[in-house]
Amino acid sequence: MIIPMTNLPRHTKIVLALLGLLPLYFLIAAIGTKIGIWGWKFGLLMVGGGAILVLLTAIIALVSLIIAIRSRPRRNGLVAVAIMGLLIPAVAGAMFASAAAKGAANPIHDISTDTGNPPAFSAETIAAREAAGANPLDDYQTPLGKIALYKQSGVSPELAVKSHAQIITARPDRPAPLPLGGASKAEGVAAVAAAMGAAGLTDIRSDPATGIVEGIAGTFWFGFKDDVVARVGDAQIDFRSVSRVGVSDLGANTARIIDLRARTEAILGSAAR
Repeated sequence: MIIPMTNLPRHTKIVLALLGLLPLYFLIAAIGTKIGIWGWKFGLLMVGGGAILVLLTAIIALVSLIIAIRSRPRRNGLVAVAIMGLLIPAVAGAMFASAAAKGAANPIHDISTDTGNPPAFSAETIAAREAAGANPLDDYQTPLGKIALYKQSGVSPELAVKSHAQIITARPDRPAPLPLGGASKAEGVAAVAAAMGAAGLTDIRSDPATGIVEGIAGTFWFGFKDDVVARVGDAQIDFRSVSRVGVSDLGANTARIIDLRARTEAILGSAAR
């Protein structure tokens, strides 16, 4: 039986209101950032504030659960609402914890298959990054402790002495270059461009003369943009993916390169058959 809202105690009404507010709050934070109502820093600040809202919901739900259990006669519907008010914040808390763990495991946002000579972006891409106020492209051999962005974020002493090259090389899932095999350089360029399109990248640009292929990847909710470049040489293809904003990429760039490499390999294999 559905209990009218007018018959619900105040603590249950508050729990229901908070449960309705939580998804709306995070939706506003994401969409507002994506369409440019506010900047990405404010959007992430809102997400941090959402963690406080999640905790508040859990506390009020716990109080509501105690009251509902102690009340006589017990109303099972009120108990169920309070339990839901605990479960949903628990799931949200697990997601926050997972994001924090990913951030710790992925301290940088610039990943390449060639750490000695990472593929370079075109002047057009660099100009677009500068216009968007993106993070600067850092030297792969410079320790993080000497890079302004990581100094400001309070990089740990253990990471401060390590460079991008060292961090990428130590990754268990380090993406590797893709051998061209019997394919030509032109076929490699075409395959990479097709793979980028299949992966959902936009603004894909190819320069067959230099073997450079570029594209832009974007996140669904917040609309964060990452710049992707592939360098097709005579023997292999190297990939690089760099986030425009933030410190950690939560593993997104590594995953993207691995996916793009696999797609390119499959296209080259199909073309050879």
